[in-house]
Amino acid sequence: MWHATGMTAPQPAETTPEQYVLTLSCPDKQGIVHAVSSYLFMTGCNIEDSQQFGDHDTGLFFMRVHFSADAPVTVEKLRASFAAVGDSFRMNWQIHRSSDRMRVVLMVSKFGHCLNDLLFRSRIGALPIEIAAVVSNHTDFAELVASYNVPFRHIPVTKETKAAAEAQLLELVRQENVELVVLARYMQVLSDDLCKQLSGRIINIHHSFLPSFKGAKPYHQAHARGVKLIGATAHYVTADLDEGPIIEQEVERVGHGVTPDQLVAIGRDVECQALARAVKWHAERRILLNGRRTVVFA
Repeated sequence: MWHATGMTAPQPAETTPEQYVLTLSCPDKQGIVHAVSSYLFMTGCNIEDSQQFGDHDTGLFFMRVHFSADAPVTVEKLRASFAAVGDSFRMNWQIHRSSDRMRVVLMVSKFGHCLNDLLFRSRIGALPIEIAAVVSNHTDFAELVASYNVPFRHIPVTKETKAAAEAQLLELVRQENVELVVLARYMQVLSDDLCKQLSGRIINIHHSFLPSFKGAKPYHQAHARGVKLIGATAHYVTADLDEGPIIEQEVERVGHGVTPDQLVAIGRDVECQALARAVKWHAERRILLNGRRTVVFA
């Protein structure tokens, strides 16, 4: 009988471990990190990266853990089994698969730079999001949105139709399983009720450092005051106009010879950068609310 030599039996293909993110906040006390790491070890998980922060001002502890696990571990099993650990420390916690792209609605009015920037970053994979729709109270960017093969929803807003328009938005969020709404220069004030219903799930971009230069033509106001720094602030939306927890800020130094129109152009770039980082960090579960502030594990 002839025997093949130098040959080995085919090996089963290796499976890539699934990646997960655990985020939590709770009253600070001894044993939290040990409890989390012990749980992950006992369930066959491997910690890839871990960040934590204890806030002495609020007495709260915040943690983000990126870990991996092979089958038969699933996100459903992890959530079910971690509940006991979460309850024992009174945690506000979440576990998500890293591969799940966050479903997002973008909202815009008549300034399209942030919208176009987010659409492009999403297309090239620079943002871990899936844009479920773009909502606008105008039709100016319907063609732009269509070029990205993203649904466009025109929801006009007047004083008389504001409540109905917000109801349409909430229904869209529910139907499309949307986790984040991004105000990409959406120039409508949201009602207190809508802000509460989507608390921690709406991000806005604001020109300049809050709360400077409110109202019309902020960059012209800045030019008149001779500013030397142009800034933008990305923040969560609350019922207090432009006063929500700050996520990210960006600045650009300018000189005395810069014109108002040049300030506007610089401001557009700054706004895009700050908003894109805020959206990316939120989608990667890197932001935890800490009262009126945020903890950002960037």
